[in-house]
Amino acid sequence: MNYDIIVIGSGPGGYVTAIRASQLGLKTAVVERDTLGGICLNWGCIPTKALLKSANVFEYIQHASDYGITVKDSKADFGGMVERSRGVANGMSQGIQFLMKKNKIDVIKGTGVLKAGKKVAVTGEDGKVTEYSADKGIIIATGARSRQLPNLPQDGSKIIGYREAMSMKAQPKKMVVVGSGAIGVEFAYFYNAIGTEVTIVEYLPNVVPIEDEEVSKQLEKSFKKAGINIMTNASVEAVDTSGKGCVVTVKTAKGEEKIECDVVLSAVGIQANIENIGLEELGIVVDKGRILVNDFYQTNIPGYFAIGDVIPTAALAHVASAEGIICVEKIAGHHPEPLDYGNIPGCTYCSPEVASVGITEKAAKEAGMEIKVGKFPFSASGKASAAGAKDGFVKLIFDAKYGELLGAHMIGANVTEMIAEIVAIRKLEVTGEELIKTVHPHPTMSEAVMEAAAAAYGEVIHL
Repeated sequence: MNYDIIVIGSGPGGYVTAIRASQLGLKTAVVERDTLGGICLNWGCIPTKALLKSANVFEYIQHASDYGITVKDSKADFGGMVERSRGVANGMSQGIQFLMKKNKIDVIKGTGVLKAGKKVAVTGEDGKVTEYSADKGIIIATGARSRQLPNLPQDGSKIIGYREAMSMKAQPKKMVVVGSGAIGVEFAYFYNAIGTEVTIVEYLPNVVPIEDEEVSKQLEKSFKKAGINIMTNASVEAVDTSGKGCVVTVKTAKGEEKIECDVVLSAVGIQANIENIGLEELGIVVDKGRILVNDFYQTNIPGYFAIGDVIPTAALAHVASAEGIICVEKIAGHHPEPLDYGNIPGCTYCSPEVASVGITEKAAKEAGMEIKVGKFPFSASGKASAAGAKDGFVKLIFDAKYGELLGAHMIGANVTEMIAEIVAIRKLEVTGEELIKTVHPHPTMSEAVMEAAAAAYGEVIHL
């Protein structure tokens, strides 16, 4: 029962960490109490994208006449969409099982609790407790769950979290979504696209509040055009579930308003899974519900590491994966660079899509930076016009003196695929003028990146 590395949790942080550890010649085990792949593969990133694709296809069919195609009697099969989504998730989880076997990683089923001396006590499904040791270290990758608010207690039927939102038995006629981060707007788009009447309630002044303000305003405009009701600067005070449906009391600047709906989706963030795993007994330091670590994910107790949603960094799958790789490479005696958290892309997969990296225009100005800003709308893009996807734009922010690309903010079709170019550009320290001279293929949506750079320097051609 001895290993070099034991990883607790098999989400995109845990399983990637385990595979990299095995590649480095370390004898590795993963402890998982549920399904391989964690929330991301089973109840998050992957199945939600399957649902969103179904909504996207349905929207295409609804607007087929715009493309010279006649389609009659189409309707959304909610049960079929959910079934497809679950099938995609199950397939991905089976893929992780294959990767575990391929990389000779032992999967230990059960709930792990940290013990002194770099040990983990695992309680199996049969209740039996078995202790395992890890000579080089234990990596905590237990992820997170839907955050619960006192005035919005989730009951799994009328007030739900993201997990229930993707597996409901029947499509609701009316839904209130509380919170407009990635989870909130993605589900708002999905349900609205298939015919549910959706209201978004956001406490802050803008939807997708961490994004550039122009992106937020464009998304709000696009959502309203699609029929989504948006209430910003608003808060849910109470939800009455005593009747057949829900009565939601929303406080706004104009006073209180009551909204009737079938279901309320609480999308107000996540909470790290750090309870009852032995942190207190070992003396591992936690602050504001997250485990504190150094640049290489070592906790204050030697031999114990933490990555992903349990530490105070961006709760994104690709961040967890990158952290895990750096962590085990350091353990194995390599010399990895600390992760550059200023160059992490964020993506939201509603329609239009949202993608960004770096700082916003507002943040740059508040920091006193001299900047050049270039913006290119997809309405001026030949490919976007041909695709019937003219909503949105690419916005780039450059340092005025040195040409450094400080931030990129995109909204439109396929921008979640386009943002990787910007991440690479920033990593390689490409200047604005160099980007302008980088030939982009025509016609593509990605031409908007080159054109936005040209706009910042007064050289834009197609605008």
